[in-house]
Amino acid sequence: MEKKIVLSGMRPTGRLHIGHWVGALSNWVSLQNEYNCFFMVADWHAIMSEYKDPSLIKEYSLDNVADWLSWGVNPKQAVVFVQSEVKEHIELFMLLSFITPLGWLSRCPTFKEQVQQLKEKEVNTYAFLGYPTLQSADITLYKADCVPVGEDQLPHLEMCREVVRRFNFLYKNKVLVEPQPLLTKESRLLGLDCRKMSKSYGNFIALDEDVDSIRRKVLSMITDPARIKKDDPGHPDICNVFTYHSVFNPAIKDEVCDWCVNAKKGCKDCKVLLADTLNDFIAPKREEKTKLLKDKKYLTEVLDSGKEKASSVAGATLKQVKEAMKLR
Repeated sequence: MEKKIVLSGMRPTGRLHIGHWVGALSNWVSLQNEYNCFFMVADWHAIMSEYKDPSLIKEYSLDNVADWLSWGVNPKQAVVFVQSEVKEHIELFMLLSFITPLGWLSRCPTFKEQVQQLKEKEVNTYAFLGYPTLQSADITLYKADCVPVGEDQLPHLEMCREVVRRFNFLYKNKVLVEPQPLLTKESRLLGLDCRKMSKSYGNFIALDEDVDSIRRKVLSMITDPARIKKDDPGHPDICNVFTYHSVFNPAIKDEVCDWCVNAKKGCKDCKVLLADTLNDFIAPKREEKTKLLKDKKYLTEVLDSGKEKASSVAGATLKQVKEAMKLR
């Protein structure tokens, strides 16, 4: 049986962190074995929020791809490419914009949320409003059967499905495929300061963080605020450090819980152990990424090959779209 197609992407707006691994990248590594995967550097989407100064997007694009490869994305199994290098994305975005009702976009729940959350970015723009339409173009160009999404992204995917249905109805031709969601587990990781993990807050550990920085950041983490003295019993259920242990140290999670509840070890001891665990987890990938970034030629070859494969599929789809619309 032919493998189904998956499309997913990340915006290159900064360094990738362990939240990206837990929430998306680890899933990509698994999916590439079961599906025909297209993994996209979503640089057009990045410009929507970084338009005032897009100068670092190219650098972050290469940096992010180096992370993807060092953490297990295999360019021999998956197509890895940069969105803006496949011209069909913008062209199909324009064609789908013609048929996307303005009301659909203005009702998208994440639009108003993002405008509020990114006030300093001033994203209340025409392009940002059309973000879901560009996503629809991204997905439908590759006739993706499935898209890995969290529950908060379901409205965007449903809008894509509505755009597909409207296109196929208007032009009496089922050229575009309605994608199905592949629900991903929500990341349990908060930022080091117990807020949402975010590049803008700087409250994260990067996927290439060095050993000294890992230790310094982990030692700064907020623990159980009710545990004042070392011999006070702790409450793991409200401790961010314990949550990290649960994710990255599951084999000794119960033991760590016992240390905390019964005050067998202090919070600093627990943090030192977590710092060592995270460094052991990150170190081999960090070394691999360092090698990759020194070999820019290889990274360029991966992206050029991905561009060629992606363009071949996207070009065939766009041709079918234009034929259905009687534009050729």
